[in-house]
Amino acid sequence: MSPREHRLVFLLNVAQRRLQRWMAAQKQRNGVTASQSGLLFVLGQHDGVLIGEAGAALDLGPPGISGLVDRMTAANLIQRRADPEDGRAWRLWLTPGGRTALAQSKAGLSEINARLADGFTEAEIDVVARWLTSMQSKFPKGEDE
Repeated sequence: MSPREHRLVFLLNVAQRRLQRWMAAQKQRNGVTASQSGLLFVLGQHDGVLIGEAGAALDLGPPGISGLVDRMTAANLIQRRADPEDGRAWRLWLTPGGRTALAQSKAGLSEINARLADGFTEAEIDVVARWLTSMQSKFPKGEDE
């Protein structure tokens, strides 16, 4: 099959929509969305991160991270506290409920990754991961903003 016949944009879009629908259905099991899980993972690595750094890690602009933080604060998954060195900046911290949700999200991530990799060798998954990662440099954030 030639590269033109792969219909990569179509296949990527369909894959993203199907994965998002599946993950949304899984939300009913652990109570958090994929976006919320992403922020939980960021805070699991660096509790107390600046809100702007969390947004950058998730590829979200200020309105996106602000809304996510508002929803997660209301759900008592995270706390927002003023930065002690810069009163204009905010830092994000996991709550006990957020730590529980993080553990559940980690378990769910193992299931998702196993399902995504099913039927492929580790070498094939390495190529897919490299290809998807290359999208970040081929289409850098901000080119269309």
